[in-house]
Amino acid sequence: MPCYSIEGVIPVVDPSAYVHPTAVLIGDVIVGPDCYIGPAACLRGDFGRIVMHRGANVQDTCVVHGFPAHDTVIEENGHIGHGAVLHSCIVRRDALVGMNAVVMDDAEVGEEAIVAASAFIRAGMKVPPRSLAAGVPAKILRELTEQEIAWKREGTHTYQDLTKRCLASMKEVQPLQEIEADRPKLKAPAVEPLIAAKRN
Repeated sequence: MPCYSIEGVIPVVDPSAYVHPTAVLIGDVIVGPDCYIGPAACLRGDFGRIVMHRGANVQDTCVVHGFPAHDTVIEENGHIGHGAVLHSCIVRRDALVGMNAVVMDDAEVGEEAIVAASAFIRAGMKVPPRSLAAGVPAKILRELTEQEIAWKREGTHTYQDLTKRCLASMKEVQPLQEIEADRPKLKAPAVEPLIAAKRN
């Protein structure tokens, strides 16, 4: 992976974490146990510290950065969807930040809260625990249901499982020129989109 020190500060990655080879880690970045960092994610700890606690994930093309003397923190089982941007903020335990959402300076996403896809969490905003924030700028819409919290938890477990699958089997290869007759199936656990889960 592209990994850079700055002023002698070197990123730290727990051996049980998986960081995709195209992700970039710079400076004061601490990646805890069982974490997943996806392709083309950028964690720039060149101003403030970035901390990922156990089991957190930062998916492909996310950007994580912050101001000097401000930590950007993703607590245990924090779940950061594709393309999200975090800047000098805190994502509490078991919270989810949806795809392409932006969480700004000194904002806090509460424990087990969900920030909807493409939402804009303004600077200093506090998203209460177990609530749904959506919109541009984001507003608190309502409390989450137990079904929604369970769905989020299941989704995070699939990324923790993906961490193990990647550590065990991911490698760079040349593409095949045609599909094999006995093409294998992936061993990913079954998880449905929330909209499908709500229909059941």
